[in-house]
Amino acid sequence: MIGSLKGYLLERFDESEVLVEVSGIGYRVVVTPTTAVRLGDTGAEVFLHVHHHIREAGQTLYGFLERGERFCFEALLSAHGVGPSLALAVLGVHGPVELARVLADDDVAALCLVPGVGKKTATRLLVELKNSLDLPIDGVPDTGDGPEVGRSALVEVQEALGGLGYTPDEVRSVLVDLGGDDPAVLLREALQRLARA
Repeated sequence: MIGSLKGYLLERFDESEVLVEVSGIGYRVVVTPTTAVRLGDTGAEVFLHVHHHIREAGQTLYGFLERGERFCFEALLSAHGVGPSLALAVLGVHGPVELARVLADDDVAALCLVPGVGKKTATRLLVELKNSLDLPIDGVPDTGDGPEVGRSALVEVQEALGGLGYTPDEVRSVLVDLGGDDPAVLLREALQRLARA
């Protein structure tokens, strides 16, 4: 089982897969779009915590910059009906500390920001993940700042856009990588994105 990789970023295949060379061997690794960006430029030295997923159909490596992300990914996989794609989508929207807060607050709306997650799935995930994840998550410091504020602002914007008549899919598409803690600023940016779409 592969648990980590340290090497050089050779190539990005798309926003969710990279090629990392370790001692002359290239490993294709699936990552979140945020991780792909944070890895830096091609040729940069990188270190990834890896989940080695083995199925009958093949093997896939999932890479994370932080140990806490891999822990959350594996906890998500333990939930009924959650596969690697959905687990990665959840982590693409909510980092480990933020996910812990979402679970602690029973925040169904925040989980609904994840593409492919509706209210029914979000409610089920809240129940199942509370049994899988210890709060706060080990190895992930609770800084007591940004994440909770940012999550609340996003939920506020989500509700405002819904009130303006935008569909859940339209809302998700513009909120997925939106960051900040001022709902007014976030709403303005979201509306600009919707206008351009």
